[in-house]
Amino acid sequence: MAAPDAKSTLHHYLVQARDAVVWKLEGLGEYDVRRPLTPTGTNLLGMVKHLAIVESGYFGEVFDRPFAETVGWFEAHVEPEADLWATADESRAAILDLYARAAEHSDATIEALDLDATGRVPHWPEERAEVTLHRILVHMTAETHRHAGHADILRELVDGAAGLRRDHDNLGNLAAAQRQGHVARLEREALRAAGQASRG
Repeated sequence: MAAPDAKSTLHHYLVQARDAVVWKLEGLGEYDVRRPLTPTGTNLLGMVKHLAIVESGYFGEVFDRPFAETVGWFEAHVEPEADLWATADESRAAILDLYARAAEHSDATIEALDLDATGRVPHWPEERAEVTLHRILVHMTAETHRHAGHADILRELVDGAAGLRRDHDNLGNLAAAQRQGHVARLEREALRAAGQASRG
């Protein structure tokens, strides 16, 4: 069996990250997927909306393959951070469907172009605006995994659910009581270190 090429490897990790982000919304009510969970307003459904809009631009307009649903989105929505949250009138299903369609469009671009195919990111500095599919694939994979990490922490804050993937949580084998003991130990060590620092 031949080893996967660079494009298929990168694409695999992008698909994995998308799945992780969407999975973190499963089983939660409307309030919990929308409510701000950090001082900056980070929320689960807003991250999906953001990724749909951003990814469709990077794999669409950048390579002259526009995704009609999000072309000019930022120009039409001038409110700061409008892409990072959902109004009550924007349904979860509609945002998840948009993300799925954007991903399909991105996948078609990735399939159609070689890694050295060139495009242009108009909002990047001029000296970096000319890009290749390889660079954008790395960029978008990194961004999506970054947000998957955010989503993992947000979900844990909501109901304690955590894990890397649907099929593998990557959390080790600690039982609930052991996990509580582990967390308590970390708290004790943090307090002890803070005490030592204040005396030093």
